[in-house]
Amino acid sequence: MTISMKVDPPVYMFEKRKVIDEYLLKFMPDITKYPQVLHEAIHYSVMAGGKRLRPILALAAFEACGGTGPDIYRAAVAVELIHTYSLIHDDLPCMDDDDLRRGKPSLHNKYGEAIALLAGDALHDFAFRLTAETGNTKIVLELAEAIGTDGMLAGQMADMDAEGRDLSLEEVTYIHVHKTGKLIRGAVRIGALLANAGKKELDAITVYGEKVGHAFQIIDDILDIVGDTEILGKPVGSDSKNNKATYPAIIGLEKSRQIASELIDEAIDTIRTSVSPSDTFVDIARFIGGRQM
Repeated sequence: MTISMKVDPPVYMFEKRKVIDEYLLKFMPDITKYPQVLHEAIHYSVMAGGKRLRPILALAAFEACGGTGPDIYRAAVAVELIHTYSLIHDDLPCMDDDDLRRGKPSLHNKYGEAIALLAGDALHDFAFRLTAETGNTKIVLELAEAIGTDGMLAGQMADMDAEGRDLSLEEVTYIHVHKTGKLIRGAVRIGALLANAGKKELDAITVYGEKVGHAFQIIDDILDIVGDTEILGKPVGSDSKNNKATYPAIIGLEKSRQIASELIDEAIDTIRTSVSPSDTFVDIARFIGGRQM
C-alpha cells in the first residue's frame, strides 16, 4: 500500500460521525445550566468538528463482534470526550502552546487557561460517568488503562521529557504508542469487550488497534511537515517549533511513509484473518493510511 495523504473517509465514517455527534449533544451538560461559561467551553471544544475516529472504531468493533444495545454509545462518546480533554490540555501554554485546534482558536485562547483546564477536567469526569453507566467494569478499567501512567499520560510525559533532546527511534516509538496509540487501542477493545467478543476476535482487534494507532501518529508527524493548516485544522510545523522528536526527523519522510504503510497493511491482514465482517475495519485503516484531514 502506498500512502497518498489524501483518501476520502468511508461512507460508514460519515454515517457514524453524525450519530456520534447526536449522542455527544445528548450526553453533554445543558449549556444553559450553571456554570454556563464552563459548559459553553465544553461544547465549544467537543463540537468543533473532528473525525470522531476513536468512537467510530469502538462502534465498528462492537458491531463486528455482534454487539447489541445502546450502551455502546455511552462508551463511544466517553472515548471521544477523553480525546477532546487530552487535546485541550495538550494545547495549553504549559504543554505545546498551540493557538489553533480543528480550525478554531484553541480553548485557552478563547476562554482563558483556567477555564480550559477545568473543561478538560470536566470532560474526564463525564467520560467516566458514562462508562460507569454501562454497568460493565471492564469498560471502565479499559479506559483507565488507556489513559493512565502506562498509557496516554505516559506518552505525554515522555513527549515533554524529550523536547530539545536527540532521541532514538525506539524512544519516539514509545511516545507514539502511548500518547496516541493507547487510546485508539482502548477504543477498539472497549467496543469488542462490550460485545463480549471471544478471545480470538479480541486479540486480533487489539493488534489492529495498536498498529493503526501507531500508524496514525507517524502520519501526523508527516502531515506536520507536508500538510495544510486549513485542511488539518491545526498549525503545521508545531513539532519543529516545540523541538519535538518525530519519525521524519529521525529517519526521514520516505522511510516514515514506508513504516506507516507497513503498519496499515499489517493491521488489515490481522483483522481479515480473525474478524468477520472486516470490511469496515479495512476501510478505516486505509483512510488512516491516506488521510489529510
